[in-house]
Amino acid sequence: MRSDRGRIAGHIVPLVGKRSVAAVTRADVERMMHAIAAGATARQAKTKARGLSTLRGGRGAATRTVSLLGGVFAYAVARGLRPDNPVHGVRKYAENRRERRLTDEEYALLGAGLRAAEATVWPPAVSALRFLVMTGWRSSEAIGLRWGDVDLSRRVAVLPDTKTGRSVRPLSRAACELLAAWPRRGDSALVFQATRGDGPLAGFQKFAVRILAQAGLPADVTPHTLRHSFVSLGADLGFADATLGALVGHKTASITGRYTHLADAPMLAAADRIAAETLARTGEATPGAVVVPLRPAGVG
Repeated sequence: MRSDRGRIAGHIVPLVGKRSVAAVTRADVERMMHAIAAGATARQAKTKARGLSTLRGGRGAATRTVSLLGGVFAYAVARGLRPDNPVHGVRKYAENRRERRLTDEEYALLGAGLRAAEATVWPPAVSALRFLVMTGWRSSEAIGLRWGDVDLSRRVAVLPDTKTGRSVRPLSRAACELLAAWPRRGDSALVFQATRGDGPLAGFQKFAVRILAQAGLPADVTPHTLRHSFVSLGADLGFADATLGALVGHKTASITGRYTHLADAPMLAAADRIAAETLARTGEATPGAVVVPLRPAGVG
C-alpha cells in the first residue's frame, strides 16, 4: 500500500532506521511515536509524478505508524530475526474516528472569508481553497492539478497518480467554471500557479491557514475539514457511499474509465448537487443553481 510505504520512508526509517532489527527496543518505539505525534517528521516534498507530497504528523499518524511497525516486527519474529516484538506493550494514542465538519454558521464565515481574501491573498491560493470546498479533493491533488489532467468539455479530471492510484473525478459545473476562469498555459502547466516559478504552490497550507483564520474560523478547521464536510453534506443529501467515494477519490471507489459515456451523468449530477448546496451555504449561490436535469440516452 502506498500509505504504508510512505510511513516507512517518512517516519520509521528516519527515526529508527539506523538500528538493526534485533537492536530496536520498546523505548525506541515509544520515542518514535512521540516524535511523530510532535510533528518531527511532518513535511512536504516534491515528487516526480504529481509535484507535491504531504507527510503529516500528529497522534493519529503516530498510532498508525506504530501499528504498522508492529506488523513489521511480527514478521521479523516469525522469520527468527528476533525473539520478541518491541511494539508489544507500547501504549498508543487513542484514535479519534469522529471527524470534524463545518456547521452552517462556519460555511457562511468561510464564504465571507474567501471573498475578503481575494483582495489580500495570492489569487491562485484563494481559488485552490475554493476548489477544495466545492470538490472535496485532497489539498495535494488540487495544487498538483495540471491542465493536461482536465477535460472541461466533458467535466472530468483524470489524475494519474493520487494517494489511491489513478483516479477519474467527475467535476461539477461550478468547479469547471472556476477552472475556466484561469488562463490555460499548456498541458504540463499547473492550474494553480506558485508565487514564483513553474513549480507547485508549496505555500498553499500557509495561505489556507491565513484565509481560514481571517475568516474567523476555529483553529481545528483545516483543508481536510473541507473534504470531510463535502462528503458529509453529500450523505445528508442522500447520495450513496460509492458515489461520494468516486467524487473525492476514496480507495474503495471507482467509476468507469470510459468517462465520455452518458452512464457517468448520475455522477455529474451528484457533483452538481453537492457543489450547489455548498455554495449556497457559503453565500455564493442559491441551492440548485448549477444543477441541470439529465435525461437518459435516447430521450428527446
